[in-house]
Amino acid sequence: MEYLALLMFVAVCGVLLLGYPVALSLAGTALLFAGIGISFELFESSFLYALPNRLYGVLNNQTLLAVPLFVFMGAMLERSKVAENLLNAMALLFGRFNAGLAISVTLVGMLLAASTGIVGATVVTMGLLSLPTMLKRGYSPAFSSGIICATGTLGQIIPPSIALVLLGDVLSSAYQKAQLSMGIFSPKTVSVGDLFAGAVIPGLMLVIFYILYCIAVAVFKPDAIPKRAPEDQADEQSSLTIVLFISALLPPLLLMFAVLGSILLGFATPTEAAGVGAMGALLLALWKGQLSKDNLTSVMQTTVKITSMVFLILIGASLFSLVFRGFGGEELVHGLFQQMPGGVVGATLIVMLVIFLLGFILDFIEITFVVVPIVAPVLMAMGLDPIWLGIMIAVNLQTSFLTPPFGFALFYLRGVADKSVTTADIYKGVIPFIIIQLILLCALAYWPSLVTWLPNVIYG
Repeated sequence: MEYLALLMFVAVCGVLLLGYPVALSLAGTALLFAGIGISFELFESSFLYALPNRLYGVLNNQTLLAVPLFVFMGAMLERSKVAENLLNAMALLFGRFNAGLAISVTLVGMLLAASTGIVGATVVTMGLLSLPTMLKRGYSPAFSSGIICATGTLGQIIPPSIALVLLGDVLSSAYQKAQLSMGIFSPKTVSVGDLFAGAVIPGLMLVIFYILYCIAVAVFKPDAIPKRAPEDQADEQSSLTIVLFISALLPPLLLMFAVLGSILLGFATPTEAAGVGAMGALLLALWKGQLSKDNLTSVMQTTVKITSMVFLILIGASLFSLVFRGFGGEELVHGLFQQMPGGVVGATLIVMLVIFLLGFILDFIEITFVVVPIVAPVLMAMGLDPIWLGIMIAVNLQTSFLTPPFGFALFYLRGVADKSVTTADIYKGVIPFIIIQLILLCALAYWPSLVTWLPNVIYG
């Protein structure tokens, strides 16, 4: 009977490959297998009685209220032309350097990724704003595509990130379940704030690595990044004013620090900080003169669509996990991990590989709600730190979304890139950044304190 759980998992992946909606695929496959199991007396129908309570718990979850608020904040910042102003200001600031525009794209992508938290929105926005400028300046199509895709995926790891909000909620439940399975009846907790703190150092490391790579390309491959003409530098320097730079950079930076700082310093929960961010984005749009009725309507529609998608997937995933557990899938996964050569190291490697491959066909929301609740309790019962595991999963998915030929970020950029940029250029351009992210994964695996040190310092 346990192997029906694995067959169900394979079946849902097959249905998704056929192009059906994720939420309906999860729920439909689960109900189909539950019906087959009940018919052959292989599944207890009483498991389905728990679904209403689960759905009530989902809709009553205070942590998940942060999702629509963070989405609203990101969508409002995007409509307020904050990214465009930031890119102009950064380009002026770093214009004296040969790789100045590339560094500007990296830093603006980092800020935009943190504000939107959605890979597709960041890649599309940066592709529309910066790709034509980079090509006009003589940057190679491959390098330009690579840096835009790479910075677009930073939304997975840099807080405040929607991916980390969802991961934190799921890992919190999984951590308590793991401790109860080990006989610990006063379980410790892990919060979204813990994950935010754990992601700060890896996220900054990744941004620094990207900038160092841009500088290295400018030095050793001048054909990819052309040298700046002296007259261009003079023009940019004369145009750079303190007022322009502060007006473009300071407000969104203050908003990011207010949201993230209030969480890390313990002044607010992620949901309360998300409310601060949403109100701050509204005020910023008003100050920029972009708070029109059309913009507000568009932002609210985007927020409702994305939030509805998240919660509908969560409902489908709840039904899927119930049926998976009813078939004994959790016991099967636990047994497989226990028998795996290499113990916890071997089990972790296999899980990371599976999540990496699933990232080709599933978005982070589906993987967070479907895969993580299955594997995380087992891994944490084997001794893994929940914060470290969450950040490793986030960086792993970020790498998956960047990897040819199926990476989501590549398709997003392909949709907005000029015809002069070929798909081969995009694939070639992301390879160095994939290597950088794999180096980061190895560093986090070898030095887990890169993730766990800051949460321990802040939260003790």
